[in-house]
Amino acid sequence: MTKQGGSISAVTTHVLDTARGLPAAGVPVRLQQARDGSVTEIAAAETDADGRARALGPELLPAGTYRLVFDTAAYLASYPRAGRLEQEAFFPEVIVTFRIDNGTSRYHVPLLLSPFGYATYRGS
Repeated sequence: MTKQGGSISAVTTHVLDTARGLPAAGVPVRLQQARDGSVTEIAAAETDADGRARALGPELLPAGTYRLVFDTAAYLASYPRAGRLEQEAFFPEVIVTFRIDNGTSRYHVPLLLSPFGYATYRGS
């Protein structure tokens, strides 16, 4: 498993908090490869102050099926609710499964997050 560093990754992500209108800093995210019914963790990171995980894993990845696993419960625990913190997350984890067709492209997979919903897409 690789921790977030300074190199360019084949996979990056950006988490935006749509309820607050801000980048979602401090979201733990893991990159995994799914193959033959098993999952192998490749890297782990946490989004920076701009909501980005720019160095999540190696520069090249072979073709295959991958997953980004976002620990949204850790982030959403900071939401104020009825004058107190630690709102229980409706979606405590978001798993985005995607396919890499070749080992030369870059893949940016953003997550738009709110306490009761999320959306994702292939970014650039």
